[in-house]
Parts: sequence; structure tokens; C-alpha cells
Amino acid sequence: MEATVDPDKPALKADNRPLLVVVVMLANIMQILDSTIANVALPHMQAGLGATLDTVTWILTSYILAAAMAIPLTGWLADRIGSRNLFLLSIVGFTLSSVLCATATNLEQMVIYRVIQGMSGAFIMPLSQTVMLDINPPKKHPQAMAIWGMGVMIAPIMGPVIGGYITENFSWEWIFLINLPIGIIVVTMLWVLLPSRPITRRRFDLFGFSMFALFVASLQLLLDRGNHQDWFESWEIIIECGLAIAALWVYVVHTATAKNPFLSKHLYLNRNLATAMFLVVITGVVMFATMALLPPMLQNIYGYPPFEAGFLLAPRGLGFMISMGLAGRLSRSIDARIVVSSGLLIGACSTGMMTGWSLEMERWPIIISGFLQGIGMGAVFVSMNVLAFSTISMKNRTDAASLMNLARTIGSSIGIATFVGILGRNWQTSHADLAGQVTEAQLSPISPTSLERFGDYGGQLMMVIDAEVNPQALMIAYLDDFWLMTILTVICAPFAFLMKPPVSMEQDSATAASTAH
Repeated sequence: MEATVDPDKPALKADNRPLLVVVVMLANIMQILDSTIANVALPHMQAGLGATLDTVTWILTSYILAAAMAIPLTGWLADRIGSRNLFLLSIVGFTLSSVLCATATNLEQMVIYRVIQGMSGAFIMPLSQTVMLDINPPKKHPQAMAIWGMGVMIAPIMGPVIGGYITENFSWEWIFLINLPIGIIVVTMLWVLLPSRPITRRRFDLFGFSMFALFVASLQLLLDRGNHQDWFESWEIIIECGLAIAALWVYVVHTATAKNPFLSKHLYLNRNLATAMFLVVITGVVMFATMALLPPMLQNIYGYPPFEAGFLLAPRGLGFMISMGLAGRLSRSIDARIVVSSGLLIGACSTGMMTGWSLEMERWPIIISGFLQGIGMGAVFVSMNVLAFSTISMKNRTDAASLMNLARTIGSSIGIATFVGILGRNWQTSHADLAGQVTEAQLSPISPTSLERFGDYGGQLMMVIDAEVNPQALMIAYLDDFWLMTILTVICAPFAFLMKPPVSMEQDSATAASTAH
């Protein structure tokens, strides 16, 4: 058992804690923005790099894949070379690789640079979360997680807006070059302010890591390329699915039987952490799927320009900030499990509101539902992190943070792949159903069978009819997605009570960690 932990004393002393928090958050936001900011610039990058519509997506895939494989290494590397050194090297590598991305002249170079960027940036989020917990006393962990969570959740919302502005007014290279001045500032300030954990010589489980990395890589490739390859109609997807299942099975058996596995088996047996990881996947599925679906919906169905569409989604970020601030305070007086469950139900209410959207609609339903979702997910995020780490000892904190961030990454990939795929299929089905309702009686005195005699005018008439059917079918497909999100969130809300209630901050947090095992 570890020594008694003073609830008023942080694990690591920082000379200027407020400034260090700002710098850590700046590093975090820089990394998260870069994972989404490139999405809107893909068409411009496709032309500049001579890529095709199919191959240009590897700019995104390579980054996500490299980051997902590297995240689990965070804990071991932090123990091996020191958390301070790893954080600094990660920022330096991310900044330099960003500059390299801006200098790429072909797709092959860009993919290589994005792999380096993804691997470098993978450590930033787990380390930033660990730093926020280490430099704040235990009784202030809810507020620390609220501040950290603002960057995690708001950055993906602002990424497309900032990326769209930079791409429209400058060139795609600047979405990478903007990281250079930020990176220099962050490295300089971290060098001065950041304390380090003790270095621990921990044995590296190469076989365990290889199986875990193979599982994550196969799963990410499956999710990222499934829609493009028509899922299990493609041998590529079948092979990736088989590799993911096999690697996961071998990893589970190895972890259960090895003396020193890659990640401690106690992490997976910790009820709070395991439940929190499951709920992080669910919130990632719903939140990131929503953020992937709404921008094209606002532009294609409602006709909003990209910049205005981004501002219509901004209230979601405002809801996050308000909710995270309140959740940090409420966690001291209300059972955090109730806050998590209530937040999920509020999120379900927001997607439930979206199921009532129509083709002719004002801005307010978009603004209100987004704000409500931000309120719900913000409450979930803060309280869930407090519950997850309340039973984790300090030495396992970085490993736990890497697992939580990996769960969020996998959840976002599952959400985007699943709901975008369902959207496409339901769009086709709804289009066929609606087109089947267009009868000759409705088109009288002109029938589809007699349009040939009108020549080009007949073809134009059918295009007009199709132009009316398409948005209706697409709207139905979106509403189906929103219904599924609502049902999924409601079903998962009670799972919050599988976690143990939060330990009082006046108790020995080390005792709490040991009893969890």
C-alpha cells in the first residue's frame, strides 16, 4: 500500500501551477485540433499532392492509425525516460512533423510525415491528463478534469471551423504551419515549468504490445475503410476483422497468464476504470458521430455555408464549458454516478429533439439541441473521469489515462464508421421507397413511361423529380441515425451505477486504490 495521500497536497509540486495548466491545455488543444482540422482541407490537398479521391483519405487514416498504435506505449515510455522528457519530445516531434507535412509535395511524403505526427502526438493527451491530476491536489481533481475536458471536447468542434477559414483564406499548408509558433511556445514553457515523475525501469512486454498494437491497427483499418470497401463484401475487411479478433484473443490470454504483462491486468479488473472505458466508447460513438454528421447535413440539406454551419455548432461547445464547470462543483455534493447517468439522459434528450427536425426549419432547434448535448456530455465527461481515476494509484495513472484516451479514439472511429455507413444505406433505401410512391396518377397528364417523346425535356423533368426526392430521403436517413443514437444512449445510462461511488476526498486515496484491486 502506498503512503497516505493528503487531499490538499498534489503528487507533484509545480512552481507556477496556473501557467502550467494553460500551457498543458495549449499543447492538448494543438494536438486535438490537428486530428480534425485537416478534414475540410482534403479536396485542396488532393489537388496539391496529385492524389485520387480514394487515396487522399490515407492522409487521415495514417494519422489515426499511428496515434492509436502509439497511445498504449505512453505509460511504459514515461516510466522509462521520464514523463517530463517524453512530454517535451512529443511536442518537439509533433511540431517538426507538422512543418514537414506542410512541405510535402506528393501523397507518399505526406503519409510518412502524418505517421510521424500521429506517433508523436499520441502521447500528448494521456500525459496532459496525467499532469493535470499530478499537479492538483486530490480534492481539486474534478475541477482539473473539467478544465482538461474543455480542450478535449471543444477542439474537435472548432477544428473544422478553423480549418475551413484557413483553407478558404490562405492555403492548406497553413493548417500545419500554424503549429510551429504554438509548438515553440509550449516547448519553452514546459521546459521551465514542468516537473517530472520518478524514472522506473519497467520491463517491456514486446509480445503483449505486439498483439495489442495488431488488434488496434486492424480494428482502426476496418473501421476507417469499411464504408469505402462495402464492409464484409471485401476480403480486405474480412482479413482485418479476423486479425483484430485473433490478436485480441491472444492478448487477453497473454495478459491473464504473464507475470509482467504489457499493461497490468489490475487495470482491466478495476470496475470503475473498465466501466468508464465502456462509457467513453459510447459517448465517443454518439458525440463524434454527431459532429461528423451535422456539418454536411447543415450544408447539404439546409444550405448553410461552411463557416456559418460551424458557428451553428458552436453552442455545443458553450454547453460543454458550462456543464464541466458545474459538474466539477457538483461532484463534491452529489454522487458522481448520478451526474454521469443524468448527463447521458440529457444527451439522449438532445438527439431525441433532432429526430423531430424537418427540411423547413429555423436555426433555433439546431442551437438548442446542440447546447443541450453539450450540457449532457460535459457532465458525463468530468464525472466519469473522476470516478475512473478515484480508484487508480498514482503509479498506474498514466497507463489508465492512455487506456481512457484509446477508448475515446476507438469510440469515435466506431461512431463515425457505423453511423455514416447506416446513413448511406438508409438514404438509398428511403430513396427507393419514396421513388416508388411517384405514380403516373401523381404526374398526370405526364407519365414516366411517356417521357421519351419529350426528348431532353423529359430527362430534365425526371431530374427535377429526383431533386425533390433526394433531400427527403436523406432527411429520413439522418432521422434514423438520430433515433439510433437516442436509444443507444438511454440504454447505457444505467451502466454508470456499475462503478463504485466516489471515495471521499478526506479518505486515503491510496487505500481506495488498493481496495479496488
